[in-house]
Amino acid sequence: MSKRDDTLSMKHMLDHAREALAMTEGRQRGDLDTNRMLELALTRLIEIIGEAASRVSEQTRRKYPQIPWAEIIGMRHRLIHGYDAINLDILWDTVQLDLPPLIAQLERILGEGE
Repeated sequence: MSKRDDTLSMKHMLDHAREALAMTEGRQRGDLDTNRMLELALTRLIEIIGEAASRVSEQTRRKYPQIPWAEIIGMRHRLIHGYDAINLDILWDTVQLDLPPLIAQLERILGEGE
């Protein structure tokens, strides 16, 4: 995969991570239990982040080991293949705890190339 494609995939990761985080602004974990659209939207956004991560070349992944590539891709696999058993606590924690540092790292990485 070309550097440009890797940059585009990381941009997609960043955009969707920001969107997921924005969707939870002013919300509580319990909202996932009562708001099916929120649950589906966050699930899909996390899936997309994982799919975009899987499209980043091994070379680029090695260049940026601070990104937890395997965990991001693994989460996508768990959501896709375990769609009937999604743990909403893990989904919420992923958005609230894991996305902010991922966003910061991707901003730094993408800022390097601009």
